[in-house]
Amino acid sequence: MPDLRRGQALHSAEGGVREERRRGRLRHRERRGAAVVLERLRFAAALAAARLARTASRAVGTGGGTTVPGVVARRVDPKVLARLARGLPLGSVALTGTNGKTTSTRMVARIFEAAGLDMVSNSTGANLVTGVTASLLADSDLEGKPTSEIGLFEVDEASVPKVAADVPLRVLAVLNLFRDQLDRYGELSYTGRVIASAFPDLPADGRVLLNADDPLVAHLGLNRPDAVYFGIEDPSLDTGVLQHVADSKDCPVCGTPLDYAAIYFGHMGDYACPNCDFARPKPDYRVTDVRLDGSRGASFRLEAPGGSENVKVTLPGLYNIYNALAAAGVAGMVGVGTQTVAKSLGEFGGAFGRVERVKAGDKEVFLLLIKNPVGFNEVLRTFVLGDEAKHVLISINDRDADGRDVSWLWDVDFEMLNRPDRERRTEFRTGGIRADDMAVRLKYAEIPVSDVESDARKALEKGLAATPAGETLYVLPTYTAMLELRRILSDMGYTHPFWEEK
Repeated sequence: MPDLRRGQALHSAEGGVREERRRGRLRHRERRGAAVVLERLRFAAALAAARLARTASRAVGTGGGTTVPGVVARRVDPKVLARLARGLPLGSVALTGTNGKTTSTRMVARIFEAAGLDMVSNSTGANLVTGVTASLLADSDLEGKPTSEIGLFEVDEASVPKVAADVPLRVLAVLNLFRDQLDRYGELSYTGRVIASAFPDLPADGRVLLNADDPLVAHLGLNRPDAVYFGIEDPSLDTGVLQHVADSKDCPVCGTPLDYAAIYFGHMGDYACPNCDFARPKPDYRVTDVRLDGSRGASFRLEAPGGSENVKVTLPGLYNIYNALAAAGVAGMVGVGTQTVAKSLGEFGGAFGRVERVKAGDKEVFLLLIKNPVGFNEVLRTFVLGDEAKHVLISINDRDADGRDVSWLWDVDFEMLNRPDRERRTEFRTGGIRADDMAVRLKYAEIPVSDVESDARKALEKGLAATPAGETLYVLPTYTAMLELRRILSDMGYTHPFWEEK
């Protein structure tokens, strides 16, 4: 009898346990269901808030809704970017680095269009995680499903980890690393580590595309055996001089000064360490037979795993050949044929404000973005040193997006313009918030300045008034100065707002 009662008690206890487990599972499902519903509601609220923010931003004239919707949506739903990005059938690609992000991304966009790929891109250069989010929000339908099939994003160096954590990147391209905005980024080695910290978040089929000619960028691929590289192979471009503004002269592995077989500009070239095994990797995408033709552009031979083609681009300078080469690498890794790549690069006309010509009545304004010593030097070398630019307005701002520290102006080699064999024919003007600082720098380089004007509109009007009919005013602005000057040109009716594609 006691055994029977014991058995009944055990059976009852087991039944109670099973019932409690069943109830626990029900509660778990209910909580999970409630959480799913809450997530969906939060996502829907983020979409609605973003649309309102975009409309308001454009209505009040504070921008094209290229960033604010992303800021608002992420506050409502921190997972909104991941939800949107996962809806792209062909995944996404991203380009980062100090110089050339916007131009290279626009080049890839042109190639994708020619290849018939339906893409979403932050084409206006809003390259923080909020800008990437805003672009995907603008591309989504009422339910938050992207209408495009592939994402193409320019990404600020410091934002790469945040973007890679949420966006499945098929390709992450690193263009270059130059000293730029030290008050924000710090030293180049740190910036490189920030970018590399995103590599583990790439999907299983994600690849990195690296500039073989930049030692610090190439170094990022040492632990990525599947890394793909691009670079220039043309000894005729060797300057033979490692500029004092070269940012990465030492081996990133052991610290020994690198030996260069060829130096193209800055620290870019064909290098090897005499103390360890670190050396320039063999590029998978490369250009040979380069012919530079001043402001008219350049031609070269593009050699890629998918074939070789002759290419002629309308953008000037060696730095734009690197941009084209990076774009070719990204497109090739996605599967676009080399012939389509070459044809598209030849048809590309430039990105707003970076290398942009604006017709201003019977004159022309040529906008050339400058942001660091190496890039500034190449602009001077390409346009001013050969006396092509007769009228130049340098507009320097020191807002957050420009970098508060303008001491980098003293590293620009303005003295090259005073070499004995050069007849000075260029008229220089300075503008922007730091117009006086720029004028002082030119004074120390013994370069006369005809006008110093901090008001952007007045500086542009004076520059245009001093430029004869049929000639070009070359405007060299920092980032926020460029946006301001473009807005003025738009107000004058000479161009369109930067967020409107043309």
